[in-house]
Amino acid sequence: GGISQGIGTGGIDMKIDFGGLSFLTGLEALIADPQTRIITLISKPPHPEVLARIGEVLKTNKKPVVAAFLGADPVLVRNIGAIPAVSLEEAALLSVSLSKGVPMEQFNKEIEESENKLKELAKGLAKQLRPEQKYLRGLFQGGTLAYETQVILKDMIGDINSNVPLDPKLKLADSWRSVGHTVVDLGEDEFTVGRPHPQIDFSLRNKRILEEARDKSVAIIYLDVVIGHGTNLNPGEELAPVISEATKASNALMIVNVTGTDRDPQNKSKIVKMYKDAGAVVLERNASASRLAGYILQNL
Repeated sequence: GGISQGIGTGGIDMKIDFGGLSFLTGLEALIADPQTRIITLISKPPHPEVLARIGEVLKTNKKPVVAAFLGADPVLVRNIGAIPAVSLEEAALLSVSLSKGVPMEQFNKEIEESENKLKELAKGLAKQLRPEQKYLRGLFQGGTLAYETQVILKDMIGDINSNVPLDPKLKLADSWRSVGHTVVDLGEDEFTVGRPHPQIDFSLRNKRILEEARDKSVAIIYLDVVIGHGTNLNPGEELAPVISEATKASNALMIVNVTGTDRDPQNKSKIVKMYKDAGAVVLERNASASRLAGYILQNL
């Protein structure tokens, strides 16, 4: 669909200490921008006071606004004058559909058809697993997608342990060791002090992938790959051999989602092919890939 502007402020801006200062400035700019027809807001749940400030700004806005405040109450989102989206994927699809004048009935029908295909794929993949394989291990390059995956899966598979958990009671005692269903954000300070970010340096996660593959109780190893400027320039060459080695060492399913485009320096299509050839199931969106993992585990 294309975008007129993309403004990133960082999740910390939505905390009460910062009051959404950058976020609100960006929102006001998009309201004033004549090239912007639809506004899409993405964040972890804002502090209630920040959410109220967003609502105040939106009172003067006449453009449709889609908001993916991951895990936030949809009623609160509607109350500030925005259309709630449960995931980044839904926010993007809904925004593009609105920009093209697609009726909501058609939008909902296409979403349902897509979901049914995911469920059928999950049934077939679940049959490949052994009875002792039952856990998800998600190894993420950053916090946003790790957070989104937990929001999506908590109602599908139950408790998910993490170094960045939705519920503090589910915080891992040791982030280097997985327990049950586990999602790890390898971009947290505990992993990045003294070494490059995992979007640049794949070595730490590659080692962890092979460790998880040796655990016979693991059903799914879930990976995100984010491409673009400022990230690893050879993500295909660096990760595909590790996926291949892990699939040979384990019966666990490798699910990978790649965020980026063919016009990024790394070329998305090329990377997707390399991961598929190595034995992974590859999806283009984190939300779809997360739900696929959830449906597989529900089928066990």
